Amino acid sequence: MLSAAASAREILVNLHDVMAARTNAQAKLNQVVDIIGEAMDSEVCSIYLLREGVLELFATRGLAADAVHVTKLALGEGLVGTIAQNGEVLNLDEAASHPDFAYKPETGEDRFHSFAGVPIIRRERSVGVLAVQHADPRRYADIEIEALQTVAMVLSELIANAGLIDPANPKDRPQQSTASIRLTGQKLVEGMAAGCAVFHQPRIHIEHTVAEDIEAERHRVYAAFDKMREQIDRMTREAEFGVGGEHEEVLETYKMFAYDEGWSRRINEAIDSGLTAEAAIERVQQRTRQRMRQIDDPLLADRMHDLEDLSNRLLRIVSGQMGTAAQMGLRQDTILIARNLGPAELLEYDRRRLKGVLLEEGSLTAHVTIVARAMGVPVLGRVREVRRQIAEGDLLLLDVNEGSAVVRPSAAMEEAFDAKLALRQKRRAAYAALRDVAPTTRDGHRVTVMVNAGLRDDVGALDVTGADGIGLFRTEFQFLVSATLPQRERQQRLYREVLDVAGDRPVIFRTVDIGGDKALPYLVQGDDEENPAMGWRALRLALERNGLMKAQARALIEAAAGRTLNVMFPMVSEAWEFAEARALFEQQRSWIASRNRRMPNEIRYGAMLEVPSLAYQLDLLLPQVDFLSIGTNDLTQFLFAADRANPKLAERYDWLSASILRFIASVLAPARDAGVPVAICGEMGGRPLEALALIGIGIDRLSITPAAVGPIKAMVRSLDYQAVAAEMGRLLANPPRDMRAALAGWAQANGVELG
Repeated sequence: MLSAAASAREILVNLHDVMAARTNAQAKLNQVVDIIGEAMDSEVCSIYLLREGVLELFATRGLAADAVHVTKLALGEGLVGTIAQNGEVLNLDEAASHPDFAYKPETGEDRFHSFAGVPIIRRERSVGVLAVQHADPRRYADIEIEALQTVAMVLSELIANAGLIDPANPKDRPQQSTASIRLTGQKLVEGMAAGCAVFHQPRIHIEHTVAEDIEAERHRVYAAFDKMREQIDRMTREAEFGVGGEHEEVLETYKMFAYDEGWSRRINEAIDSGLTAEAAIERVQQRTRQRMRQIDDPLLADRMHDLEDLSNRLLRIVSGQMGTAAQMGLRQDTILIARNLGPAELLEYDRRRLKGVLLEEGSLTAHVTIVARAMGVPVLGRVREVRRQIAEGDLLLLDVNEGSAVVRPSAAMEEAFDAKLALRQKRRAAYAALRDVAPTTRDGHRVTVMVNAGLRDDVGALDVTGADGIGLFRTEFQFLVSATLPQRERQQRLYREVLDVAGDRPVIFRTVDIGGDKALPYLVQGDDEENPAMGWRALRLALERNGLMKAQARALIEAAAGRTLNVMFPMVSEAWEFAEARALFEQQRSWIASRNRRMPNEIRYGAMLEVPSLAYQLDLLLPQVDFLSIGTNDLTQFLFAADRANPKLAERYDWLSASILRFIASVLAPARDAGVPVAICGEMGGRPLEALALIGIGIDRLSITPAAVGPIKAMVRSLDYQAVAAEMGRLLANPPRDMRAALAGWAQANGVELG
């Protein structure tokens, strides 16, 4: 059997002559189906094209000739409609057994059993379907499918040049509007910025797909790879931020993709099939996109985005077409617009002009987010239909702190934004002045204010904010940004560096909270979960995969030699889970001690109380723990049975609910009696009004985002502890319908600083 490349090349050689002929488009397509059918020894070959939103049979070999231009299918209808709608391949030995099969009697296809179809893609959208059929039931071989996909790519050029397909959906075009609109998204890197919209990357149009000289195309790709790798090496050398940090690991992983031999080999194989250098890169990129659509794991999808970023860079180099906005140079303060970005592409921009970024995609663990945080560039992600609603040059007001961006603001909006920005800068200066001031209430009650961290770079917030320590170090972030499982030595190095920076201030390391919606591409977990937040994650997974937890335990214990190690287990549901996790750590401590290595002075063990069931085992748990942390983010969704990722429920259940506050108070009383300190970890503690309520019910330890430390310190210093304790006792004894309004009114009347 011929290789995939040879099969495709045999077809493309004949297609080249057809495309060069001076016949009309219909005649060319009639020849094309004959060439493909004959080369693949397939009794049927058909081409369907998208016309006026409907897939029309345009040419066929093997089906009834009378069905051409008569048989039509809606997107999603039948096998052909399903392929076009999903942009994916179907390969069936018995077509009629597929649930989407739709019989069209006028085609005479009832005697054909096997079916294979691939989408014809033009500029990332399906514009048609290329299908083959055979009377005998059989699945088409992988090399045949690969050949069909390569041919479909060339067909897209032929049919586009002939004007046979619908133009791009009008919805994909930017609205030519002058009206102001507000877009919302996910907060990736907080901050405020104003600037003109600039689109990161113009589309690269591939003019020719079939190669005249395969060796010449190969040399063009080799030269482009050399140039691209030089660019990547230069950017990673010249990146203008501090030494040490996750951004360095990110760039090394990105660089690894650039030198990946498997990627360059796949491009070479596509050239062997008869494609030009540009078409070969695009062909491999199409495969990557298809894989991305099949990936539910957002972390693995982020890695695939890095490869797409490199493909775009390689394509620009080999085609000699217009570069990114970075290569053309920014002329004014800019908010960059992109579907997604690779970390190296972000580094190409002039930091003096680049004020912020809007992404259609993006995530908190995406490589570009980590690099943007190191650069200090605000990023708003998951902004829907951003290309349709923003035109090049539109003025944008970006406020990631609020999770929004205003497009084409009115003069009044600009004025309000400028005032808010000035006020925020003024407040930041005032909060900065509180760096060395203790968060003590007016009547002398000391509140411990710590920060949450997860990256090496976050630890610097201790000195900037004057926080009392790190109340939650999320160790899983190192696992999330790595392409492979971090070895024990790498983990140990990170933990030691964090402790070194913290100095005498305490650091509480939470063991890895992975699994569920934070799956790792290199750690196979089995079937997808319908409810990942309540699934096989955190301590549940770590106790099952205890090799991972043992390695982390040793890394933490060795890193904390000569110091106090505070370690906390996430998502403890029952007391025995904590006991088992603690025993595992103690086994590792004994193992290290038996080898006469230097040990921590003390190991203190804590539990995250996020699962309500644990509150009913406090009599069993409290004798075993040194401290407790209440994770309000997960606790809230579990108490209210409300998915916090669901926008319909995001604002429905208030943290200032009597249910939440009474629950926390019910945990505090027995913990206080047992002498176990309790802290709050999560967004609730970082909001002044919510923190006010927590302090009022007896919480005196908060672990919050670094940006919230200043506002919380200011609130605490304006507060009378005895007065708020009395007020919270009154409100919880007889809760008002609107607890938030009642508490805000009390705070205002008593001069409490709420920012």
